[in-house]
Amino acid sequence: MSSPATRPSPATRPAPAALGEPGPPRRRTRILALPEARWAAAALVLFLAALPLYLAGAPAWAWGPLFALTYATGGWEPGWAGLRALADRTLDVDLLMVVAALGAAAIGQVLDGALLIVIFAVSGALEAVATARTADSVHGLLDLAPATATRIADDGTEEEVPTERLGVGDIVLVRPGERIGADGRVLEGASEVDQASITGEPLPVAKQEGDEVFAGTLNGTGALRVKVERDPADSVIARIVALVREASETKAPTQLFIEKVEQRYSLGMVAATLALFAVPLLCGAALQPTLLRAMTFMIVASPCAVVLATMPPLLSAIANAGRHGVLVKSAVVMERLGQVDAVALDKTGTLTEGTPRVTDIRPLAAFGLGEDELLRLAAAAEHPSEHPLARAIVDAARTRGLDLPPVEDFSSTPGAGVRATVAGRTVAVGSPARLLDDTPDHPARTMAADLEEEGRTAVLVLLDGTPVGALGIADRLRAEAAATVAALGRLTGTAPLLVTGDNPRAATRLAGEVGIEDVRAGLLPQDKVRAVRELEQAGRKVLVVGDGVNDAPALAAAHTGIAMGRAGSDLALETADAVVVRDELATVPAVVRLSRRARRLVVQNLVVAAVFITGLVVWDLAGTLPLPLGVAGHEGSTVIVGLNGLRLLTDAAWRRARTEAADAPAPHGGPAGRTGRPQDRRRAPGGGQAR
Repeated sequence: MSSPATRPSPATRPAPAALGEPGPPRRRTRILALPEARWAAAALVLFLAALPLYLAGAPAWAWGPLFALTYATGGWEPGWAGLRALADRTLDVDLLMVVAALGAAAIGQVLDGALLIVIFAVSGALEAVATARTADSVHGLLDLAPATATRIADDGTEEEVPTERLGVGDIVLVRPGERIGADGRVLEGASEVDQASITGEPLPVAKQEGDEVFAGTLNGTGALRVKVERDPADSVIARIVALVREASETKAPTQLFIEKVEQRYSLGMVAATLALFAVPLLCGAALQPTLLRAMTFMIVASPCAVVLATMPPLLSAIANAGRHGVLVKSAVVMERLGQVDAVALDKTGTLTEGTPRVTDIRPLAAFGLGEDELLRLAAAAEHPSEHPLARAIVDAARTRGLDLPPVEDFSSTPGAGVRATVAGRTVAVGSPARLLDDTPDHPARTMAADLEEEGRTAVLVLLDGTPVGALGIADRLRAEAAATVAALGRLTGTAPLLVTGDNPRAATRLAGEVGIEDVRAGLLPQDKVRAVRELEQAGRKVLVVGDGVNDAPALAAAHTGIAMGRAGSDLALETADAVVVRDELATVPAVVRLSRRARRLVVQNLVVAAVFITGLVVWDLAGTLPLPLGVAGHEGSTVIVGLNGLRLLTDAAWRRARTEAADAPAPHGGPAGRTGRPQDRRRAPGGGQAR
């Protein structure tokens, strides 16, 4: 029986569900929408109609046509598929099942052959339904994005357009209760948006001017005007669908190995069947029981359950992870994730949010400026700049409700900072190393050194050429960072290491907060690759988690790479094997645990298949195995294997993976699984975050 992973039915594409309900819609393919189910139902009805007539001894003309139709309706599709495979010089086990049924009918075992056809057709229908359920979880994501959006033209008129026609810079109106058509930013209005489908947040989030919104999320009671910032084809939800679809079309190494062995096994099985038929005949055995035994052997020895053992668990895990914001790009990756035994984590944008924030405002007492005045001057000068540190300073001023005076003569020098005229006075904001003279004991230099010692990026503020204070800026640690580091340490048995280009002081301070002892700081991209290869040469299978362009080489070199998706660079997203779309770091250990569960289910399935095949074959060779019982055992094992793999589709499977990842027993060597490796504390060129 062909694996549903390799022979999908067109009917597994369910019709679009209605929009408007909160949360991700759950699509379920109707059973009779599948052709396999319709043909199986027809064969079953015809068989049940013929069975009482046959058992009651009615004439052959009464039950014969019904059995013939049973053979036709239940066997034509797998038979035709088998003939096409044979034309491509591939032996399909479906064809062997049909041949066995026809052989039974040819020697007068019409009932047994019809029963084989019916059980075989019903088993195929159950596999098709199971495959459709997997496809439902993937394609259900498509329902999140609305088909149309209300675009506002330059003259203020409104027009209804398909969402795929929206472009970056378009303004769309989102009315109460509508789904947002594209990723963008609120220009006008206020509302609460249910974005559980994208971020996983259980409660609606308040949105107002300047806030980011995502395609497919559900607007609340207010109207919003949203400026499109990302092409609909590149939206978060579109990337989820595209990547999960790609993943569903790949095969894991275990599956590829099984398919390679399947052809040789099938040819060997056919040869054994012919020998089991021919040798007893040459020795004088009767034709009918010999042929029946040979056909029973061909049925029970067929590797249907083995072929189906691998892909359902892996595809179910991929679909489940995709629903929860982790895009695993292939079945190969899903299988490899469960093999990792060491983790290397980037700092900025991975363990931290990747958004710098003002943490310290320190005016020099000799000049009489207060914190608000110092921040106002700095924010006014930085306001025209697009640098991340400038945005952090301006955001801090706005948070305090400070009014920013207009500026003139703005200029920016890369690596140094900005200079502008504010209220008739010259304000410079930038790197202490570039703005200060060579006086070693200047109070401002001491203040900047203190900030850097605390792991901050120091920004100096000069008024008319004189230092008047400094600002400390730092990235904020993700709330789940420490728990994730601990969970990954427990899962792999080795404490994660930190690989970062940041300066050693900032890296060490953050590592101490999350429980990492092995710190590699001041690394260039090639240094990160070198660190990964050192671990791999020691026999480790390394998982790298990062987000930036400088992480891409390490993501590519690692056994498996995961990118943080929301702020991740395009290069990192393309290079990584998996993407955390919602930037929820805690999903990393969960998907590793889910992969391990999928691998365990694959092993379970292979054991079940082997036990059934071995037991039934031994029974047939050593005793007398009734054909109906052999059919029931063979097809029953196939269904058991298929349904066992689909257990990972449920939300409960994801919750269990997260719980198991959090509660895994600590490895030897301490709570985080310490490695004892020396820290590499090389200083980043220039220190801090370069301007």
